[in-house]
Amino acid sequence: MDGLIGERVKALRAAAGLTLDGLAARSGVSRAMISRIERGEASATAVLLSRLCAGLGVPLASLFAPAAPAAEPVARRTDQPVWRDPMSGYVRRNVSPPGRSAVSIVEVDFPPRARVAFDQGWEWRRLDQQVWVLEGVLDFTVEGVTHRLQAGDCLAARISGPTLFANPTDAVTRYAVVIVPEPALPAAAPPGIAPAPEPDRA
Repeated sequence: MDGLIGERVKALRAAAGLTLDGLAARSGVSRAMISRIERGEASATAVLLSRLCAGLGVPLASLFAPAAPAAEPVARRTDQPVWRDPMSGYVRRNVSPPGRSAVSIVEVDFPPRARVAFDQGWEWRRLDQQVWVLEGVLDFTVEGVTHRLQAGDCLAARISGPTLFANPTDAVTRYAVVIVPEPALPAAAPPGIAPAPEPDRA
């Protein structure tokens, strides 16, 4: 999976017309680390990968799927890409058939007492996101407000800033995330840094 992620980062960087230095400036991730990731030599954390995706102007789920659209409209569970965050241990599964829709569905197994904070202040696009808890309990913090979600609960949120996922229990929490990216927001780029280019939707 590290090799697949590296290939996807390199391909997306090339598609955006960014050098290693350019992506480093946009994402806040060092040039050396990006180079190691692209060569499949580093097991990057979810937080680091989310910063790279912010610089590339793509959702995190795009790193875990092939670049080419799926040949079939059904993604069999045995074929769905699975990745484990080396820091928190959370496991994410790309459920959606790649390239079939702008909507993406991700399933997550979140370990007991785990916490993952995403600094999406780096992002130049909003995400229309719904979090649906399938098993267990999840504390999801968005816009400074923490929502405790029980099994069966579903939260809809527009994500345009930092978020925090936390499992407050001693049991694994399983939840699904449904993501719809909105158009890029150039005005939200950090001061002094040019906004990410609008992806080619042709």
